[in-house]
Amino acid sequence: MKISIGNDHAGTEYKEAIIKHLEKKNFEIKNYGTNSNDSVDYPDFVHPVATDVENNAVDFGIIICGSGNGANMTANKHQGVRSALCWNKEIVALARQHNDANILSIPSRFTALQQAIEMVDTFIETAFEGGRHENRIKKIPVEH
Repeated sequence: MKISIGNDHAGTEYKEAIIKHLEKKNFEIKNYGTNSNDSVDYPDFVHPVATDVENNAVDFGIIICGSGNGANMTANKHQGVRSALCWNKEIVALARQHNDANILSIPSRFTALQQAIEMVDTFIETAFEGGRHENRIKKIPVEH
């Protein structure tokens, strides 16, 4: 499985731990995040992740910033991206089951590190249910 990951300065520690966790599972990781705690602009690190997902270059994306909001808003500007801002495993499971989320946005300032790793596992392991949800996600993109 291929996963793109991106983060700003508030998510560096989480990104490093998540990458280490996923590499133990033999996942291929594309790291677009900063490796520093110095202030950066999150769109610079989120757009490449969303582009990978949009172009089907990876299976999933993971983005991390302080609140998760800015990263999530940025990712969702890309067509075909369904980024979900999640703060517990239950919301993660529903985002995958009902919304076929393909990017997980993690708010590092509002989740514990171990909780974030568990959320990543839930995201990867949970399948989209399809059925009644399929028609709903087909209505998400705006046609111009």
